[in-house]
Amino acid sequence: MIAVVHHPAYVAAGQSANPSQLSKNAAIRDLLRSHDAAIAWHEPVAMPLHWIEAVHDPDYVAEVIAARVPREKERRIGFAVTPSVAARAQVVPGGTWLAGKLALERGFAANTAGGSHHALANTGAGYCVLNDLAIAAVRLVEEGDAARVLIVDCDVHQGDGTAALTAGRPGIATYSIHAEKNFPARKARSTLDVALPDGTGDAAYLETLTATLLPMLDAYRPDLILYQAGIDPLAEDRLGRLALTDAGLVARETFIAQNAAKRGIALASTVGGGYGADVMTLAAAHVRAILTLGQVYRDFPSRLREGLGEGMSR
Repeated sequence: MIAVVHHPAYVAAGQSANPSQLSKNAAIRDLLRSHDAAIAWHEPVAMPLHWIEAVHDPDYVAEVIAARVPREKERRIGFAVTPSVAARAQVVPGGTWLAGKLALERGFAANTAGGSHHALANTGAGYCVLNDLAIAAVRLVEEGDAARVLIVDCDVHQGDGTAALTAGRPGIATYSIHAEKNFPARKARSTLDVALPDGTGDAAYLETLTATLLPMLDAYRPDLILYQAGIDPLAEDRLGRLALTDAGLVARETFIAQNAAKRGIALASTVGGGYGADVMTLAAAHVRAILTLGQVYRDFPSRLREGLGEGMSR
């Protein structure tokens, strides 16, 4: 069964500037429920405060928890931080961390939210309040669950917040493949950044992924990948500049999962970006990604049993 992490707080109210993002989480949940025979559901708890503050400025964390984020920061985020949004922001990192823990045990797990890769130390940005990827990676490494975590970010936008928040931290590396001319205008420096020209399609995208990600996997040899499985590289995405098809995204997920699983690397996914008027289309693409990743890991059980955990002693 595919381990899927979900919490009722993921379906919060208040993000009116990005309405599809909220209803998308509910639609993802509902579509996954139609596959209940293949899903093992897990509910996270809020990330403990000290782990959030290990990544974010305590004053900003206090603003979020009290739902008193200054208006200028809310403008950067793109919506008001209401009490329900604040509660969601604290639970989502717990969900990504739990997905990482489950992946280390099972091979693969998915969080039905997360991927908030633009949030910085003292402010949110780009529809991101707290950076679940950075928070989860720091906790997983510092508590000894993984010796090396690689954050693989395939959102169409560069993972600037994640790169900035994890830079120089032992045991964490970052990879971002994104549209060069897209948000944010000022990029951070990931361990490896792969910038793509506008209009990049399936073949060129997969060729570039092969040429850049595989050498990094073999050189870094992570125990766990935290995977930002953004669907916004699709050609029709409202905020994207690339030209992938649905088949191209499935090929991307298959490629990443196969190459991680063959190497005995656990993988935990987050939903990342995806923007458009048709919420069910967006949700279906996210669910397709989760099911594709999960299916690949079911195909490599013996290799995973051999590989998982080796990184702790290599």
